[in-house]
Amino acid sequence: MKKAFFLLVVVLISTFMLAQVKEVIFWHSYSTTSGEYKLLTEEIIPEFEREHSNIKITEVQVPYDEMRRRLIVSTAAAQYPDVMRMDIIWVPQFADIGVLLPVDEEFPKDFQQIKDDFLTGPLATNYWKGHYYGVPLDTNTRVLLWNREMFEESGLTAPPTNMEEFIKYIKILTKDTDGDGQIDQWGFADTGFGPWNSMPWIYSFGGQILDPTNSKAEGYINAPESVEALKTFKDLYNQGYIAPIGGGGIGVLEGYAEGIYAMTFDGPWSWSIIKGQYPDSEINYSLIPAGKGGSKSVVGGEDIVIFNSTKYKEEAWEFVKFLTSKDVQLKFATVGQMPILNGLLDEPEIKEHPFFPVYLKQLETAVPRSPHPAWNEINDILDSAWQNAVIGGVEAQDALDNAAYEIEEILNDYR
Repeated sequence: MKKAFFLLVVVLISTFMLAQVKEVIFWHSYSTTSGEYKLLTEEIIPEFEREHSNIKITEVQVPYDEMRRRLIVSTAAAQYPDVMRMDIIWVPQFADIGVLLPVDEEFPKDFQQIKDDFLTGPLATNYWKGHYYGVPLDTNTRVLLWNREMFEESGLTAPPTNMEEFIKYIKILTKDTDGDGQIDQWGFADTGFGPWNSMPWIYSFGGQILDPTNSKAEGYINAPESVEALKTFKDLYNQGYIAPIGGGGIGVLEGYAEGIYAMTFDGPWSWSIIKGQYPDSEINYSLIPAGKGGSKSVVGGEDIVIFNSTKYKEEAWEFVKFLTSKDVQLKFATVGQMPILNGLLDEPEIKEHPFFPVYLKQLETAVPRSPHPAWNEINDILDSAWQNAVIGGVEAQDALDNAAYEIEEILNDYR
């Protein structure tokens, strides 16, 4: 009888404890074969659950290419996860339709305590109409890759640090090496004309795409500095100093490794791509050359957001804070995920890394693609404007005046 009573008590206690456990659903797109996924599932989540015995994290892996479709379906059905690792360019769109939790409003004290810990550019990707709808989780940007051997063959010993040197070096490093009258070595190469490619030029020249409130394009995307950036690129391209874009042939990173392209802008993934194909290749990184606007690049990466529909706001927020803590960020850095916190340059995991220091330094001044629900449309307009000018023969001022007009038409829907 005593034994039966004891077992009953144990069952009741266990049932009670299970009832107290809150399940937080976490969507992400980490590849199941990646080091990030292994770390997340085998170490990070178990550690969090040990420290928070009343919270269970259920991670759901959704391939990136399917994630947006899954979100749209979820919107139609009003069924969302509690927490999600979300592409930075999607945050304003889903904030605008009211499905994301404004974390600065929901957790004001906590948010103010941690806000200054984040790099400015990645944090700004969460801002829409006066509130922050998430915090950064991981980040990336583009920096200058320069080929030391090609530089030395041309009598250059160091990368350009300003735009004047950059333009000069592009011209010096563009050559007809075999004397057949055809250029076969270029000073600079890139993969496209869109904002991901053009923003380092625009912002380093002192230009902008939208105003600080992301509500006005006229006078910004077509300002003199923005026009000068496009005109400079257009002239270099049409004079043959920038390698043809979109014409097939060798890839930019492959061309860099093979000594065809002396410089390019690219992200931290360039290391694994180049080393995977050219293990003995030397890769040299430097900051984007500074112009009137300083050394500016573009912010990429993912934010972590909480959906309004969650039943467990506090528990979800605890998980968010855990994933963005210094210890967890440094652990993710060991498997190649770039951290989003200030003040990590002296940490051994960063200081001894082959390329993180220069990327984190660049992120101190990097600029987010304008956080706006209509960013995809704005992106396409700017891509077309640069193409029309560079390869279509349209004057830079005219191309950007037209872009400003088209973007203003879109922005009117959000005013």
